[in-house]
Amino acid sequence: MPLRLQMLGTGGAFAKRYFNNNALLYAGDFTLLIDCGITAPMALHAIGKPVEDIDAVLITHIHGDHVGGLEELAFRRKFGSGRKPILYVAENLVEPLWENTLKGGLSQDGVIASLHDVFDVRLLAEDRPMQLAPELKVEIIRTPHIPGKPSYSLYFNDEIFYSADKTFQPKLLEKLVRERGCQRILHEVQLTGRGEVHTTLEELLTLPSEIQSQTLLMHYGDEMETFLGAIGEMEFLRQHEVYTL
Repeated sequence: MPLRLQMLGTGGAFAKRYFNNNALLYAGDFTLLIDCGITAPMALHAIGKPVEDIDAVLITHIHGDHVGGLEELAFRRKFGSGRKPILYVAENLVEPLWENTLKGGLSQDGVIASLHDVFDVRLLAEDRPMQLAPELKVEIIRTPHIPGKPSYSLYFNDEIFYSADKTFQPKLLEKLVRERGCQRILHEVQLTGRGEVHTTLEELLTLPSEIQSQTLLMHYGDEMETFLGAIGEMEFLRQHEVYTL
């Protein structure tokens, strides 16, 4: 059964017309939330998706537009059904996620003292693909974003690449397509300005035609509509629409 993707949001960190760039990935009866940013709870409400329907969350890095909704998700599950959400996360993100992001809001004396008190934490390691569900496997690939802060892209079922936030890496994309059987690339894009910590449209337009034709763009700014027809052979992902991958 093919994977299906529903973007909760497609906006960059500062977009106002679009929700944060977070996604639901459906693999049979299993639902994975990729990142849970500030707007994720609102976006879930907008599509009528209860938090109890989410089987697991996977975090790519700890910026607010990717983890800012975890506090609400944790509280709603702990004081609702009481069932801990499964949280897939790279080992080197666990401490900063708790100490620098979630501890101030989630910790309660005698009730919540660590990330493990509110999540069923399952560690991901580079170069060690993990089977998340019968029809879903993921490999995390460390990719450059903010210097000194780990950030990861995702490779699903040996055929779908999800960039999360990263700078331009054409050699990685070419290797995935030509050597590893990648069939679809979901890639972030910065439409204007210098791409110091993101990948610019200008850079993506240098990719070979065969790679552009497999690429869907996300994490864009509010000016997206003005770039329709100016993105080569690539296409824009639209939030809330369901795509069969």
